[in-house]
Amino acid sequence: MNSRNTRPKIQHSRPDQRRSSGAEERNSEGPSPSTAPVLGPMTVMGQSCLLHDRRGSVKILHRDENMDPLMSMEVDTRVSVSPLTQRRDSTLTTPIQRALRSFSIPLERLHVMKGHMMQDMCKGLSRQTHAQAKVRMLPTYICATPNGTEKGNFLVVELCQNQIRTLLVTLYGDGNMSPHMMYKIFDMPEGIMQGEGEALFDFIAQCVSQFLAETISPDAAQSEERQSLPLGFVFPFSCRQTQLDKAELLSWSKGFSCSGVVGKDVVQLLQAAINKQEVGASGTEGHWLSPFRSWKSSQFTPRQLCHVDVVALMNDTVGTMMTCSTEGRPCEIAMVADKGSNCCFMAEAYLVETTDETSGRMCVNTEWGCFGDDGTLNDVFTPYDESVDEESNNPGEKRFEKMVGSLYLGEIIRHTLIALSAEKAIFTGTDVSVLKEKGVFTMQHVLDIVNNEEGMTVVKRVLEVLGLQPSERDCGRVQQICRAVVGRAATLHATGLSAILSYMCQTREMEMLTVNVGLEGELCTGYFRFEEILQNVSKLLAPECIPTFLASRDGSGRGAAMVTAVALRLAAQRREVDEVLAPLRLSHADLQKVQALMREEMERGLCKETNASASVRMLPTYVSHTPDGTEQGDFLALDLGGTNFRVLVVRVTEEGISMASEIYVIPVAIMQGTGNELFDHIIDCIMDFQTKQNLVTERLPLGFTFSFPCQQVGLDKALLLTWTKGFSASGCVGQDVVQLLRDAAQRKQHLGMKVVALVNDTVGTMMACGYDDPKCEIGLIVGTGTNACYMEEMKNVGTVEGDQGRMCINMEWGAFGDNGCLDHIFTHFDRVVDETTINPGKQRFEKLISGMYLGEIVRQILLVMTEKQLLFQGKPSPKLQTKDIFQTKFLSTIELNGLALRQIRAILSELELDASFEDSVLMREVCQAVSLRAAQLCAAGLAAVVEKMRENRGLEQLSVTVGVDGTLYKLHPCFSQNLQKTLKDLAPNCNVSFLLSEDGSGKGAALVAAVASRNANAMQ
Repeated sequence: MNSRNTRPKIQHSRPDQRRSSGAEERNSEGPSPSTAPVLGPMTVMGQSCLLHDRRGSVKILHRDENMDPLMSMEVDTRVSVSPLTQRRDSTLTTPIQRALRSFSIPLERLHVMKGHMMQDMCKGLSRQTHAQAKVRMLPTYICATPNGTEKGNFLVVELCQNQIRTLLVTLYGDGNMSPHMMYKIFDMPEGIMQGEGEALFDFIAQCVSQFLAETISPDAAQSEERQSLPLGFVFPFSCRQTQLDKAELLSWSKGFSCSGVVGKDVVQLLQAAINKQEVGASGTEGHWLSPFRSWKSSQFTPRQLCHVDVVALMNDTVGTMMTCSTEGRPCEIAMVADKGSNCCFMAEAYLVETTDETSGRMCVNTEWGCFGDDGTLNDVFTPYDESVDEESNNPGEKRFEKMVGSLYLGEIIRHTLIALSAEKAIFTGTDVSVLKEKGVFTMQHVLDIVNNEEGMTVVKRVLEVLGLQPSERDCGRVQQICRAVVGRAATLHATGLSAILSYMCQTREMEMLTVNVGLEGELCTGYFRFEEILQNVSKLLAPECIPTFLASRDGSGRGAAMVTAVALRLAAQRREVDEVLAPLRLSHADLQKVQALMREEMERGLCKETNASASVRMLPTYVSHTPDGTEQGDFLALDLGGTNFRVLVVRVTEEGISMASEIYVIPVAIMQGTGNELFDHIIDCIMDFQTKQNLVTERLPLGFTFSFPCQQVGLDKALLLTWTKGFSASGCVGQDVVQLLRDAAQRKQHLGMKVVALVNDTVGTMMACGYDDPKCEIGLIVGTGTNACYMEEMKNVGTVEGDQGRMCINMEWGAFGDNGCLDHIFTHFDRVVDETTINPGKQRFEKLISGMYLGEIVRQILLVMTEKQLLFQGKPSPKLQTKDIFQTKFLSTIELNGLALRQIRAILSELELDASFEDSVLMREVCQAVSLRAAQLCAAGLAAVVEKMRENRGLEQLSVTVGVDGTLYKLHPCFSQNLQKTLKDLAPNCNVSFLLSEDGSGKGAALVAAVASRNANAMQ
């Protein structure tokens, strides 16, 4: 199923004109106001404000340098100029004010920035533009969040800035509320971050070995049993992940530059290093392979050994999202605001074009640090940011991260202070040479300053420790600069988050998105106003979203264990799901066998001697001609094939065909009452129709579409063999249904019709399509029931005398397998469904294919999966226990391309099922398995038909058209595609086209009546 073609359209703001990064242009220009959204009079900045009055003038709010920047004093300056021009005007403000304003970003500019971010997100997700996107949108192959049932022991290794952190985590399936954790931190040797990659991974493996050796029971080392201990690897660098346990390093950052790693699978490198340690340990005491000493274990026993398997790789952002998810509270976004910056979120999987996954959701690692590297942030990139960028190891790269990461904020402030001191705005008359030392102004210094609200004592002490001699005024201004820089970082984080929130809301087609956002990092925890700014700015930029912020508890460690635990839970679930669905998944060989069996049963049905025992009856229809264009007149048609039936009048002229019709309902009581009641009801409806159409005085030829198994002994005489589709009217089986209809007309004294032909819906469909396409020689119905007909050579029809020409054969293939030949593909679910029908053991092929039964098959599978704790937390609703409650139309809806999972959950809520996100994904898979099997089996039957026709005619290649009708074929989003693909595989020498019938059973029956009348008139 290709879900890529239908995806929600994201509306983006029009990009503003990009500017050069020169300081002069940047100080004089902002983004073009004409390109920004029209917004109210408000501006969001780092820590300063511009308020617009109703006339569009600007009120500048100056700040006393000794006060909190939020507490401003209004001065008397009012100027009637553009707010953006005012923001950049260097002639009206002091150096301090200009510096503060360079860190302020107007709200309209934030909206434009959010639009750019969403555009780049879409680029990153698209297969065509992924390589050019600055927001990389890397798939993580994490498709579920914890549900609280995870349990077991998990090892975690985290590669930090200059340390290796190892953890052992035990989960108890208690909602993940009380995991037990032990950890140890190892300092990395000097130079290893820039050395050989093999040395780095060997060191990590040695840390794992030592850590386990210190936490195990030595006396278990003699055991011969081995149990695998799963390991989650936190690797905080950009990787191209192709599986949860396969990731190629794209580039190093954060001071790492180990050789021989870029382009390699880092999971494989770590596993190889661990395996070397295991081999080395096998000749020693082997302590590190033993269970844990003093460890509250839920799985290990004193005599079990551990082999370490790396099962999952993730970065710290993903870990944060996972650790903030507990039972009943999934977290779908995580943001790390630390030395670097990143965000991840659960995206609709079908939108992630760089993977083959199309079902459910997948966590996407945005890698938004590179946002703006294409110049979209030039107008908000200050001269101080430029200086920091030029001094970095990667100038021109990761520009967004350099504006928001705590690794860079101290440096931005240092360069700002250098510039201000050069302008004599601060530290006048004192030595500021210490500020020229890179890294001297640390993030801890920044946090101490911005979080201080009790005078300037702390600020002064920090500056004096750095070797500066600040005045009281200097302290106030330094604090203002620090708060502006940190506030800008928080605002930019909020802008990026708003882009993700709006994207999720739009792609999920929701009016309002409520979502949990996990937070972690030095800036989140260290800056007391960080979460407040996130909340306020996101409310302005994404008012349709309601985020709830959750502080991460050891996201990179505990979260990594969660990822590993979820991966193992899903792997175990996948094995059980595959076991349940395996009987429904048919191989090519299985389908070839069904095709061969159908061919055998067709031959048996055509042979006079074996017809009575054949499960495929191959009934002659006595239809041997198709319309030739000379038919004219008005004809009635009666279409009876289900709970509804139609009466039609068809006018055939030289110009074409016109029709009028009306649908009538057959109550269940009449369907299952007496034959007289049923046919009397039909005549009443025909009389009502002719009255409405002013046709009461005319005696019109009528073609009767009767979609039930019959033995036809003439064009207007057919004996009912058995009822199907829920009918069980008494006194009909074995009787001539045309005569039953005539008798009812006589009882009702209705003379306005003359039954001249009886056909079933399959033949009617073929005839209706044959009027438009002369190559149409097959009819196929896949709706409430299923059947096929085709034009057979008369010489092969042993049940009718004559060898010349062809006759349409009504296969009645719904009964295929009633003799037991299909028992090998009948599953437990099929048998349960069959046993609960009104005709157990009959129409078995139809019960595998038709719309009347597919929903019930799905329901039986759901019951088994719920019993196995694979769905709905093992809690079925009373409604799910109700027969036929899961309608086949649900399959069509659930399998629609791109259907949001919330819509699947809405369907399930109708059944009083509290479905999780994972339940919805699995529900779709069950529906796909059932509908795919139905399409494949239908194709196998059709392959037998077209191959027989090809062989009958001695052709190397057959070209034929199939006229097809039925709601399952027409309305199910995948059925026709799956059928045609399978047919092509099974019958490669047949070129088969499909033509949808337009009112086939009605128009077709009228055309059969028209042809019959034409032939009768010709004979007279």
